[in-house]
Amino acid sequence: MLDCLKKIDKKATGVFAAGVLFGTAGVKILSSKDAKKVYTHVTAAALRAKEYVMKVATNVQENAEDIYAEAQQINEERALQEEEIDGTKEQDTEDPAKETE
Repeated sequence: MLDCLKKIDKKATGVFAAGVLFGTAGVKILSSKDAKKVYTHVTAAALRAKEYVMKVATNVQENAEDIYAEAQQINEERALQEEEIDGTKEQDTEDPAKETE
């Protein structure tokens, strides 16, 4: 019977017992009133951070929409200018041809 006790790894058993002890103590600590206050404050800070991030994201999105709208307007103005330039070039090339006929 004593031979069975000799085969038990004392180091592994000690580590297991320490784990159980720390686990039990950890559960008590994590469920204490002080820990709940810490959780509440951390959660409140996370909610404030979320609100700030959402505000910044909304601001960035609005700026991006403004930039996109201005870029579209610039492209439309350029297209109109190119049409005017193309139209005047076509008129210039047509006039000399009419004179020779």
